[in-house]
Amino acid sequence: MIDVLKTLAALGLGYLLGSLNTAVIVGKIYGKDISSHGSKSAGLTNTLRVLGKSAAAFVLAGDILKGVIACLIGLRLGVYVYSGEARDCISLLAAGAGAVLGHNWPVYFGFKGGKGALTAVTVLFMLDWVMALICLGLFVMIVASTRYVSLGTIGATIFFLIISFIPVFGHGLYFHIFACLMALIIIFKHRSNIRRLLSGTENKLAF
Repeated sequence: MIDVLKTLAALGLGYLLGSLNTAVIVGKIYGKDISSHGSKSAGLTNTLRVLGKSAAAFVLAGDILKGVIACLIGLRLGVYVYSGEARDCISLLAAGAGAVLGHNWPVYFGFKGGKGALTAVTVLFMLDWVMALICLGLFVMIVASTRYVSLGTIGATIFFLIISFIPVFGHGLYFHIFACLMALIIIFKHRSNIRRLLSGTENKLAF
């Protein structure tokens, strides 16, 4: 029962931290409602396009920081589960999932947030840095070759879901559930990007 309460606490605290949407906060400081400009997404890429590099740097730092803090809370609560040789920290998974949910649907900003990719990759680094580096490498290659950030995000997300089931990474059922949930959320939040990619109207990143 105590472990269940700790896991729920991790989820709730992760959600509240994730709800501190950095793009919205930075946009207000710069005098713009980021959700009303550009792609209308309260995330890093839209901040870069609308407000520029300095604002994007603040959003980058904020989204990474809240993901790290949420995961540290989950680690501190320390609810672990073992399945054979697989070992996963349930409270860490819950806190990480909460942070991504909060970023996408922030309670402080009318549940209108970003798409969760940056916070999700931060959480993944806290969970399994090897897997995160592999996925990040694929993301960079796709974006460098196509200049579509959304395509890179979607491709890396699907790849993460696939490799999460490979036994060599040593994860169990709860991690697989986490991977499925994260992939579902991120792809769902990119559904408008998918439509634009298919129609050839998606914005490209200018290096």
